[in-house]
Amino acid sequence: MRTVFINIRELIQIRPVGQKSVAGKAMKTLPKINNAFLIVQNDCISGFGLMTDFKAQNGDQIIDATDRLILPCWCDSHSHVVYAGNRSQEFVDRINGLSYEDIAQRGGGILNSAKTLQNTSEDDIFEQSFDRIEKLIRLGTGALEIKSGYGLTTDAELKMLRVIRSIGHHSELKIKSTFLGAHAVPEQYKTNKEAYIDLIINEMLPKICQENLTDFIDVFCEKGYFGLVDTKRILTAAKNYNLQSKIHVNQFNAFGGIKLAVDFNALTVDHLEQLEDKDIVALKNSETMPVALPGCSFFLGIPYTPARVLINAGLPLALASDYNPGSSPSGNMNFVVSLACIKMNMTPEEAINAASINGAHAMGISEQYGSITIGKKANLILTKKMQSYHQIPYEFGNNPVHNVMLNGRFIE
Repeated sequence: MRTVFINIRELIQIRPVGQKSVAGKAMKTLPKINNAFLIVQNDCISGFGLMTDFKAQNGDQIIDATDRLILPCWCDSHSHVVYAGNRSQEFVDRINGLSYEDIAQRGGGILNSAKTLQNTSEDDIFEQSFDRIEKLIRLGTGALEIKSGYGLTTDAELKMLRVIRSIGHHSELKIKSTFLGAHAVPEQYKTNKEAYIDLIINEMLPKICQENLTDFIDVFCEKGYFGLVDTKRILTAAKNYNLQSKIHVNQFNAFGGIKLAVDFNALTVDHLEQLEDKDIVALKNSETMPVALPGCSFFLGIPYTPARVLINAGLPLALASDYNPGSSPSGNMNFVVSLACIKMNMTPEEAINAASINGAHAMGISEQYGSITIGKKANLILTKKMQSYHQIPYEFGNNPVHNVMLNGRFIE
């Protein structure tokens, strides 16, 4: 089947075959074609160009995109969208003066979500999570990384990862899975964290890898959670299973986690609200992608990742939602792009690059996703009528999406 979009006002994020990401000054360039056509053959992009060069063929399905834009779907490289229930009471607690750390210390936060998930059936978790997934697709997300970490027991972590796998089987969305058993220390191990790390290494990891349930491993490398020695132990064990890491680091404190992640050739380091000069030096000598999560900063009222420092240092940057029930209960990547412009002083070009081609790279899927490139999957956002892509971050809170195509098919 050949589907052709014609009269596209702006065809955005045009890239050559083989380009996996953009960094530094290059992030300010967002290649596009005005008054364009785009050809989709089956599930892939097979051609594009100026309307003056377009020639129709018999059997073409023609879609007139007059006054609309087309860009690749968002690639959200950091989410915790599989969970049970919600933590709206903690939202009220924070309004009443408790900090995120205060709530965690009294058994809330991650431990609260873990208790709820452990007492929820696998089918119920799937139904709750799949409903969230369908809403994300309508907001333009076409690829999503999902972490475990609300289980914190072997059975519950396996349950979460099986749900993530099932979502991948039942959705058109591209899904990548990350094992985050080291998300928090369960209450029963509060005085013996080493024993919990032993459980992760000696029981969880072997079973998860035996069932082929994860693409990556993650650790919440943060004071009060898992320190440098803990993180190193877990990542060293993960190397035996050829698992690449994606590390939570520098959310509240900077104490060497980025250098450790780089030493282990982490695919990404995520959060980075706190940065030191030595962190920039470590990243500049690496292939590790920094990932900013502005939705979390917005919701918790903490500092935003210093995007200008990273980009001006010549580094790449990806944007992701951090969709989770406690610190970022939204997966709306359109809003994430707006926040990046409004609060992190990123240009629209930088933000769109960070949420598409760099987001794909941060999931290890840039060969097939993240840009308008011949041969890549036809995961496309067809916008509502607008004058320019600048309106996407400018009109924050609005949904710019008219329709979404995943794998060459419009979502019903």
